[in-house]
Amino acid sequence: LLLLSLLAICAPFSVSNGPLIFCRAPGITLEDKMAEESRKVQFKITLASDPKLPYRIVKVPESAPFVAVVKFAADEFRVPSATSGILTNDGVGVNPAQTAGAIFLKHGGDLKLIPRDRVGSA
Repeated sequence: LLLLSLLAICAPFSVSNGPLIFCRAPGITLEDKMAEESRKVQFKITLASDPKLPYRIVKVPESAPFVAVVKFAADEFRVPSATSGILTNDGVGVNPAQTAGAIFLKHGGDLKLIPRDRVGSA
């Protein structure tokens, strides 16, 4: 019985220097793995503090942490990422402690970056 289950998940291939056996986890195909790696979301992030409203288009994997997206966008606009926040077009703040895919599903792809470097200074 064990031999039959191994035959179901292992496929022999021959190469020039002998037989080669590729094994995979049951239920996971190469197409599934490639599709998982190619799933990406796209954000248009606008710098709200600049009157010219410059923007950057960022395309990242769904599983990427959104904190990294905020840091990248802030670095692109040359504003401090530690004190920057993300808002939706409706003015709702976005919690960056989520994946990029979750943010995209909840809030969409059109976001605003608000640098908060002058908050609280006298």
